Amino acid sequence: MRVLLTGIAGFAGSYLAELLVREPDIEVHGVVHRSDRRIAHLAGQLHLHRGDLRNALWVSEVVEAVRPEYTLHLAAWSDVGGSWQQPWTTYELNIQCQLNLLEALRRWQPACRTLIVSSNEIYGLVDAADLPIDEATPFRPNSPYGVSKLTQDMMALQYFNSHRLPTIRARSFNHLGPGQADEFAASAFARQIAEIELGLREPVVRVGNLSAERDFTDVRDVVRAYWLLAQHGEAGLCYNIGSGAPRAIRDLLDTLLELSPAPIRVELDPARLRPSDVPRTYCDNRRLVQATGWQPVIDLRTTLHDLLDGWRAQLR
Repeated sequence: MRVLLTGIAGFAGSYLAELLVREPDIEVHGVVHRSDRRIAHLAGQLHLHRGDLRNALWVSEVVEAVRPEYTLHLAAWSDVGGSWQQPWTTYELNIQCQLNLLEALRRWQPACRTLIVSSNEIYGLVDAADLPIDEATPFRPNSPYGVSKLTQDMMALQYFNSHRLPTIRARSFNHLGPGQADEFAASAFARQIAEIELGLREPVVRVGNLSAERDFTDVRDVVRAYWLLAQHGEAGLCYNIGSGAPRAIRDLLDTLLELSPAPIRVELDPARLRPSDVPRTYCDNRRLVQATGWQPVIDLRTTLHDLLDGWRAQLR
């Protein structure tokens, strides 16, 4: 069985690659744009294709050569805050790359089951009455990133409706774990704490809005849901992926501070505040659970411990 994974060298993609190479009788093909640092330990177990998904001809050639039975599309601009500074880059990467991929699949492998990874950011400015967020919650995207992911979601639906391409849409809520970039809150906290422990900065963690509540899940549980949906999700449908419980960002920081022996102060950094923030979001994951039997198995404290240890090792 041949599986094509875009974004294989990214944060979630690298964990999904680790999961797939452990599966029997799977030939894993991955699209790499720049660095393959995160998957270097899997050398020899992957078939890598180096190029740019914005190049439609190259994408077509890869799909023609691989002829995958499953495609999991994770490649994307994933920095919500950064999308305010670079909205066009966000749109270009997230929309054009997916369009090229779906066109290539339509031409060369129209029966390929294709998972498109969308985001909870498409729901945007949810009201308290919307909680928990299910798949029928209205879309109110409030960032350029949210608009780009909504376009990806709707494009996948359109290709199912228009061309019967068997697309499944995964609307993942916040995920975190070791190796995550420090554009994300928990990883930014963990990096600062590790730097303080190593004497690389003053004993102050600078933070943005700590009161916001989000639905956090370990990335290793999230990629397991991706693969289960690719196999068992109903084509044409969308599925929320998340724990189903809200946690305040302050709780993440407090746990990370507990995991460190260093005396540390906390200070607000206005530069870390977003132009628009939603007080509370969490998902209704029943559709995913009913379709796949998935449940998260890694508790948040373990995730944060692993995240902090990852930064300690990297900075040493």
